[in-house]
Amino acid sequence: METEIKLREPVKSDGKNIFNLIKRCKPLDVNSEYLYLLQSTYFKDTCSVATLDNDDAIGFISGYLAPNEKNVLFIWQVAVDERARGKSVAKRLLQEILNRDFCKDVEYIHTTISPDNESSKRFFEKFAKNLDANIETSVLFDNEDFSEGHEKEVLFKIGPFNKGKK
Repeated sequence: METEIKLREPVKSDGKNIFNLIKRCKPLDVNSEYLYLLQSTYFKDTCSVATLDNDDAIGFISGYLAPNEKNVLFIWQVAVDERARGKSVAKRLLQEILNRDFCKDVEYIHTTISPDNESSKRFFEKFAKNLDANIETSVLFDNEDFSEGHEKEVLFKIGPFNKGKK
C-alpha cells in the first residue's frame, strides 16, 4: 500500500527532517541545520515540503522573492528523496509555491545549476516548457568565485510566464 504524499508550507519542526533530506540527496550542497530552520520559518511562504503520513520529509524546495524584484522567485534548492522520485514531486512542490497568494506577482523563476547536474537542468527545462516560457542562461558564479573548489553555477532565467498555463 502506497502512502500519501502531502505538500505544504514548512514549519519550524520540519527543519531537522529537511536537513536530513538534503544530506541524502547528493550532490546537493548541505547547508547548516540553522539555515533549514530559517527557511522553514522566515522563508516558509516561498518554500514547500513534501511529507509522508509520518511527517518524514521526502521532498523540499527552497526559494525566496528576489529583493527589489517581487516578480522573480529564486529557487535555491530542489531535493527529492529516492523513495519519491518519478512521482512528479518536484513539479508539484514548485507549482504549489507558485499558486500561493504570496507569489501572485511572480512572472519569472531564477535558479542556478552546476553544469554536471543534468537532472536539475532537465527538470527546469521541462517546467519552463510546461509554462510556455523562455529560458536564458548565463554564468552567475564562476569557479574562481568560490574558495573551496566549487563548480561554476549557471543562472537559468525562466519567463515571463502565465501561471494559468500550468
